[in-house]
Amino acid sequence: MSTDLIQLHARDNVAVARVALAAGSEVRHADGATLPVRDAIAAGHKIALRAIAPGELVLKYGQPIGMASQAIAAGEHVHVHNVEMGTTLPAQAVDAGTSAANRPQDAASFEGYVRADGRVGTRNYIGVLSSVNCSATVCKAIARAFEAPGALPGVDGVVAITHGSGCGMSDGEGLALLRRTLRGYALHPNFAAVLVIGLGCEVNQVGALLDGLDGGARVRSLSIQGEGGTREAIATGQALVRELAAEAGQARRSTVPASRLVVGLQCGGSDGYSGISANPALGAAVDLLVSHGGTAILSETPEIYGAEHLLTARATSPEVADKLMARLRWWEDYAERNGAELDNNPSPGNKAGGITTILEKSLGAVAKAGSSALTDVVGYAEPVLGPGLVFMDTPGYDPVSATGQVAGGANLICFTTGRGSTYGCKPTPSLKLATNTPLFERMSLDMDFNAGGIVDGTQTVAEAGEALFRLMLDTASGGLTLSEEHGLGDNEFVPWQLGAVM
Repeated sequence: MSTDLIQLHARDNVAVARVALAAGSEVRHADGATLPVRDAIAAGHKIALRAIAPGELVLKYGQPIGMASQAIAAGEHVHVHNVEMGTTLPAQAVDAGTSAANRPQDAASFEGYVRADGRVGTRNYIGVLSSVNCSATVCKAIARAFEAPGALPGVDGVVAITHGSGCGMSDGEGLALLRRTLRGYALHPNFAAVLVIGLGCEVNQVGALLDGLDGGARVRSLSIQGEGGTREAIATGQALVRELAAEAGQARRSTVPASRLVVGLQCGGSDGYSGISANPALGAAVDLLVSHGGTAILSETPEIYGAEHLLTARATSPEVADKLMARLRWWEDYAERNGAELDNNPSPGNKAGGITTILEKSLGAVAKAGSSALTDVVGYAEPVLGPGLVFMDTPGYDPVSATGQVAGGANLICFTTGRGSTYGCKPTPSLKLATNTPLFERMSLDMDFNAGGIVDGTQTVAEAGEALFRLMLDTASGGLTLSEEHGLGDNEFVPWQLGAVM
């Protein structure tokens, strides 16, 4: 195909415009034949390589992304106006013989904080966690007292983990999910210590939240009512943070193998290049990580819908594949019960970037997982034990999904974006990976990595994956992400809310 088009598979009947194509122009096939451009086609959008009949499958990545809702001529723009979902979901297959990649000869490593439980942190924060929204303001007031650089020597900062829930709920799935998420943060290796603060009368009682939590002296708690009010709680909380910081500041980085890295995989603000550049590059880095014994967490269950066959085909056992399919069936029922459809995705921004259906988005999203074997499927915010590629059931909404991954133990987030998401994620550093060079240049103070060289033709997926893997190790060793340099990431704790709020 000419340099103006990207055809991802020999079977595809559409290609992606590498650059904007003007109506009335021509592009050339690899075989020398010319293709008339019938409509103005934006960069990242699709063009028909041949005539597509009504009801015929539209193929990208060699996979169906929908079916033609009307006749499409060769050279026409292919998008929401002439493509619909239809009944295009592929059949599932399981290959229980799939195995992880062989260990490489060179041993990759990074400089991390080894905690008492053996887990490794990439940062050394102190957390102030609210059990309920009623204590959120006090938590933030305590954290603000330590905003000045160097306020607590040896500590990266104090992070207030606040949320809008914790009361007005009954015992059940919603409360259990909130507690599991908060416990995951309380024990996270990027927190050297945590202080948990409640109001005192909430449903999510601090005692029940911490029950059975083996945090030792690194986990402290107080209640606003028990201290006699907000001012008293803030003063006591600040004193406790200083006490915790005296020991936390003594922590030092040491060399640990790359196998101690747990990376959450995210994509948001996706565009037509996401499945071509940044997601495959992240997938190549994931394969390198897994080959070194590390762990990657793929999530966003509604955004693998229609591409789950690519994961079940490399599940390590039929049981793992069945667990994944059970979660997809739950989501189908969940959407139906709430009068929604899983194809409510893509978002307006996704469509503006060239993504037409959830099938197309899902096929691109799964590319973040590389080619490694799927070793396990876990629930939202459940501990991820690894190693290898693990799937965590989460919504597709990025802050909720990433919150679950961090609660599960992710000590690094890699976030691909084509439209320009700027997601920070304290206490876990978040690398933003641009799908295209214009975005990387336009938002240079937010994008940490440019995968646009793949689109430009100046870099291969393998080369980008290798460079990204090295950046992941450098970041885990203390190199700051751009969101950290700008002080972003304090407001992205968004637990998944399930169950009745009364």
